[in-house]
Amino acid sequence: MVAHDTVTVEKRPALSTAPAPRRRTRGAWTPWLYLAPALAVLAALLGYPIYQLGLISLFRYTQAQVSGGEPTVFRGFGNYADVFADDRFWQVLLATVVFAAACVLSTLAVGCALAVLLTRVRAVPRLALMLAALGAWATPAVTGSTVWLFLFDPDFGPVNRVLGLGDHSWTYGRYSAFFLVLLEVVWCSFPFVMVTVYAGIRAVPSEVLEAAALDGASQWRIWRSVLAPMLRPILVVVTIQSVIWDFKVFTQIYVMTNGGGIAGQNLVLNVYAYQEAFASSQYGLGAAIGVVMLLILLTVTLGYLRLLRRQGEEI
Repeated sequence: MVAHDTVTVEKRPALSTAPAPRRRTRGAWTPWLYLAPALAVLAALLGYPIYQLGLISLFRYTQAQVSGGEPTVFRGFGNYADVFADDRFWQVLLATVVFAAACVLSTLAVGCALAVLLTRVRAVPRLALMLAALGAWATPAVTGSTVWLFLFDPDFGPVNRVLGLGDHSWTYGRYSAFFLVLLEVVWCSFPFVMVTVYAGIRAVPSEVLEAAALDGASQWRIWRSVLAPMLRPILVVVTIQSVIWDFKVFTQIYVMTNGGGIAGQNLVLNVYAYQEAFASSQYGLGAAIGVVMLLILLTVTLGYLRLLRRQGEEI
């Protein structure tokens, strides 16, 4: 008689395919708690003026309404329709975009080049360059614009004498006036880029730069292949700041071209909005131009950040 062994098979519970509940990251709200006071201050300082700007842009609001002689008239998007139907607005917008792009690229180039230079010179020249740059940065825009006008003055300016240009007027021609304003904008803006990028370079481990130099990489190659990728978050910040500052330039254009140049040939959007609002007393139109500028800056900034996030950058 053959005995049959009984084999007992232990049944294991089936693995659950349901997704595990997501756990909240511990302390995810901590950064927002630290930022809350600053966000509250920004909301109070910026929220109400932006609200008033948008509100005025929806009304016919001229000097008659300000003085109380006539009631305000709700126009809806009528002011925006008038702005977009004006050919001059599109000409000024194009000039503003081109001028701002030139200022941003020039400021980044000069600031980054001088930041690299600071890492190559000794302590005394580095200190002198830093003090000179910070002095330019601390100079008020009106004062800096007046000084640059004197330097390029056709009668008494030293620049024309050195270059042998006689009584050449830099502010008479459209492109020469824009070029003169660009020089002043770069002069007062590059210190921010220089100091920020220099701080980022000092944070890069020296072993990385030494290894690149031992491999025979030139200074340009080290910047392009080593420093620039590592400093990309910092470059994002200074680029966005430069775009915002240079797109809404007002003081330099207004002072150096006497309100926008001959027949408005050097107008940018900020000066154009000022003329429509205060010189023409069309406060509703000026507010509409201001809202359009705000939307353009938000679109450019958010689009740039979205492009970087698609490329895998952490902002």
